[in-house]
Amino acid sequence: MTGDRDRLEEPRTDGGTAGADEVALDPWGSSTVSDYRKLFEEFGIESFEALLDEVPHPHYLMRRGVIFGHREYRDVVEAMQDDDPFAVLSGFMPTGDPHIGHKLVFDEIIWHQERGGDAYALIADLEAHSARGLSWDEIDEHAENYLLSLLALGFDPEAGTLYRQSTNRAVQDLAFELGSEANYSELQAIYGFDGETDVSHMQSVVTQMADICYPQLETPKPTVIPVGPDQDPHVRLARDLASRMRFFGVTTAYASFEATAAELEVVRAAYHARETYAEEPTTPRCIEAAEWLAETGVEGLAALEGGTEDTAGPEQRTLESAISRLENAGMEPLRPRTRFLNRRATAEAFEGLIEAVEGEKRVFDEHVDAFDLDRVAAEDLAREVELEYGGYGFRLPSSIYHRFMTGLTGGKMSSSIPASHISLLDDPAVGYDKVKSATTGGRETAEKQRELGGKADECPVYELYAYLLAGDDDEFAKLVYDECVGGERLCGDCKEQAAQLMREFLADHQEKREEVAELLEAADIDLESDRRG
Repeated sequence: MTGDRDRLEEPRTDGGTAGADEVALDPWGSSTVSDYRKLFEEFGIESFEALLDEVPHPHYLMRRGVIFGHREYRDVVEAMQDDDPFAVLSGFMPTGDPHIGHKLVFDEIIWHQERGGDAYALIADLEAHSARGLSWDEIDEHAENYLLSLLALGFDPEAGTLYRQSTNRAVQDLAFELGSEANYSELQAIYGFDGETDVSHMQSVVTQMADICYPQLETPKPTVIPVGPDQDPHVRLARDLASRMRFFGVTTAYASFEATAAELEVVRAAYHARETYAEEPTTPRCIEAAEWLAETGVEGLAALEGGTEDTAGPEQRTLESAISRLENAGMEPLRPRTRFLNRRATAEAFEGLIEAVEGEKRVFDEHVDAFDLDRVAAEDLAREVELEYGGYGFRLPSSIYHRFMTGLTGGKMSSSIPASHISLLDDPAVGYDKVKSATTGGRETAEKQRELGGKADECPVYELYAYLLAGDDDEFAKLVYDECVGGERLCGDCKEQAAQLMREFLADHQEKREEVAELLEAADIDLESDRRG
């Protein structure tokens, strides 16, 4: 178990993704993540558990820890709580039949739609063609199957938006604009592109960035992208590009000079310590702050944070550069202010911002300092002015991350390995047989199972219960777990029950697929491509 079991009524699972000792997030690869906790440290993904209590009526995937991490999902949660607009978007690369692993994302989109979100589901056909080499005929067939399953599971096409990358001109136009803020070196660093990477593959990346920003094209709003952790490189790049497209950046400053984020932390510490060194603490001077920082040093700053001299403080070079900036500012007062940075605004938009800032302000060539505006109000004002002058005003997209579903034969579930997954199109009898043949987390003998208990956390069959077969019934999921680890449940009986439930699920799902076929025909999406290649 990777979660705190005292925290929940039901057990958690780590997805059984053994085999990848190093964290390597590759959107087109097949690597798994053996320790999801590393993602918190190495990529800045936040734990979902800390946010769970704030989510209105959380989905069982959230309650059971299948959704384990997020990036700034609190913005979406607050929108749900306040009945404010928000959106959800995710895409599907149609390289094979939709399987039960894809159902995780289907469910996440549908749950957010049911909570009042503007829901978007897209077929990543440009990506499938450029990155995987599928023909358009193959893409058409798979795309229809994905969409039918999405509708059968509850997506409302009248309230939501379905589209294909290849036929959405607005997405392609936005991709062109976003591409002006990205370069080859960046894509090379993020995705490992090299001289052999074709241009269409690179183009598909900026198209995905446009997909992620698309729900905000008309009106900026909190937007969540439900994905597996292997898709995090796309999310991070999209957040960067959304920020770069903004006319104005908003930050905090303490003097007229520009400072890096690390230098700003040092200057902030000096400002808060002004009572200890300033001749007039109400108006500390930059030169006084510089002298104090030089005397305090790295170790002293670390100790000020409540630690000891052994606590890590700023790097020496950061401290020195901050001191240099303060020395150059001389007798200028050190005074907190909210700063509007001119990133890519037109001259008219910058003038419009200057006029819109009320109260005391200082105007410079590339920024405006406001002394009577807090950070939140400044963010709102910057977006308002940007939209007025034809900008996008994007909010940084949020994301939630679900654990990889273990393949029935172990490792990551994969569309290219039929025995590893159960297709949503599999005959119910085939689904039954696949579950009966699945690898388990059981002991070598029934006697050892009864004595030691099973290893539910390493069991693909238990995952079927937790991720799908138990549905919204947490008590049932917990019962299966407790009986397994307690030695009461043997693998044969457990697989038989799971196989029967899987057979029933597939039969019900496929019946619903037939029922929603007319909805798909009526939906505003092209099911057949007229492209060649």
